[in-house]
Amino acid sequence: MRRIELALPGVCLVEPVVHGDERGHFFESWRRDRFAAIGIDVPFVQDNQAQSARGVLRGLHWQVGKVQAKLVRVLEGEVFDAAVDLRRGSPTFGRWAGETLSAANRRMMFIPAGFAHGYLVLSERATVFYKCSEPYSPADERGCAWDDPAIGIRWPLPGPPILSARDAKNPPLSALGPSDLPAA
Repeated sequence: MRRIELALPGVCLVEPVVHGDERGHFFESWRRDRFAAIGIDVPFVQDNQAQSARGVLRGLHWQVGKVQAKLVRVLEGEVFDAAVDLRRGSPTFGRWAGETLSAANRRMMFIPAGFAHGYLVLSERATVFYKCSEPYSPADERGCAWDDPAIGIRWPLPGPPILSARDAKNPPLSALGPSDLPAA
């Protein structure tokens, strides 16, 4: 297993060791001791899975109070996955990192607690699976605009994304107060 650092501290890709032959392939997608050995020692408590069509953009989402770390991977298709540092007082506050995750490259993205998360589906369909360090809490959930120019994520969009009604109404980062942001 290999850890690949990205532009933000703590946000990284994990490349598993894949064993394959004419029958197919096998790899460990989660084994706590092996992840701890590369610096990801998180007690995950919830698994989520979402399937979406090409052009769907989910995010940017995070939680306050019950702040979540996430380990994201793609079971089918391809997505552009992005993380934004939203920790109050962080020297990299408002900066983002993004990478393409796919069923073919088998890479996973680790997103530490205190970061917003979102992804854009690049393939005809994609199934995204992610582990969370805290359970989903509707009262703690927050969101900000996917296209906020203050953040400046360079989404690989061929046209306008398909958004949920909630995500289409998310405010820009500048409209959020301190209680909407996780502590550093």
